[in-house]
Amino acid sequence: MSGPILVFGATGQVGQELIAMAAARAGAAILQLSTDYVFDGSKAGAYDEDDPIAPLGVYGRTKAEGEARVREANPPHVILRTAWVYGRYGANFLKTMLRLAAERDRLRVVADQRGCPTATADIAEAILAVDAALLREPEVAGTFHFAGDGVTSWHGFAQAIVAAQERFTGREPPVEAITTADYPTPARRPANSALDSSRFAARFGYRAAPWRQRAQEVVVTLAAVGS
Repeated sequence: MSGPILVFGATGQVGQELIAMAAARAGAAILQLSTDYVFDGSKAGAYDEDDPIAPLGVYGRTKAEGEARVREANPPHVILRTAWVYGRYGANFLKTMLRLAAERDRLRVVADQRGCPTATADIAEAILAVDAALLREPEVAGTFHFAGDGVTSWHGFAQAIVAAQERFTGREPPVEAITTADYPTPARRPANSALDSSRFAARFGYRAAPWRQRAQEVVVTLAAVGS
């Protein structure tokens, strides 16, 4: 398989299967972006690729089923599970915290869920690393985890964001730790979303930067452009 690589992150399992089948017909390898939601969050440590999946809700089940269909429909594939994605563009947790820090005198953020914040810039580099590997070795296939380096809670992530923006705004509202029960959401989140990315680093030669470093870089960039 020496054709192009097709990257997608669609959630519908039928859509994922159709994309994979079309890629196979076109002679393209495929990279599917998946999620930590395929796990139930009950593991004590970081999840690796061999851990059994156990989605808590419809979103996670849909993604897990999509993974299975991609594996069946298009063998030259890489499934890349990531989590807690943030960056300069689009709606994400970091940008929400920046907005709230500007509007409120106190923030309340969940502290009993943990994970690895992952910058979109690192995901882009990871995709390029996979692409380069597929050009060298078209038979590359498998499921890999890729997330930011280091584990924190949403509360810890929020504290780091608020601290990073203080020098630009002069504001540093306190961040109060709350529980998941204090902030219910329609979709149940895994209590533990930490992903072990060591297999990806060994196979593709790239590891994400420490999440604190990347988060600060994004805050600085957003402050510079006034976003």
